Amino acid sequence: MDPISLFMIAVLGLLIYFMIRNSRKQRKTQEELAEKLKPGAEVMTSFGLYATVLEIDDEKNIAVLDVGKGVKVRVHRQTLTKVVDEEDTDGASTEVASDKKS
Repeated sequence: MDPISLFMIAVLGLLIYFMIRNSRKQRKTQEELAEKLKPGAEVMTSFGLYATVLEIDDEKNIAVLDVGKGVKVRVHRQTLTKVVDEEDTDGASTEVASDKKS
């Protein structure tokens, strides 16, 4: 075999390896999110809304969120992109406070 063919096969092999690695990483992230996603969890949606999960309907893929002062919002479950930790909310509120001082 000539060197160009060997190089092309090696590049193809690397491409396949990275595709498989990426899909495993995404699957792991989705599984972790599904485990954390329970009523009472603080979440962030894909459009930047922070809320608390009240209930999740797995059959219809609908989540009911409490956004504050009794306001409930129904969203598609796929819009829930992140479970917010205590550390994340503290950092966000600090950034907003520093922006208001300017």
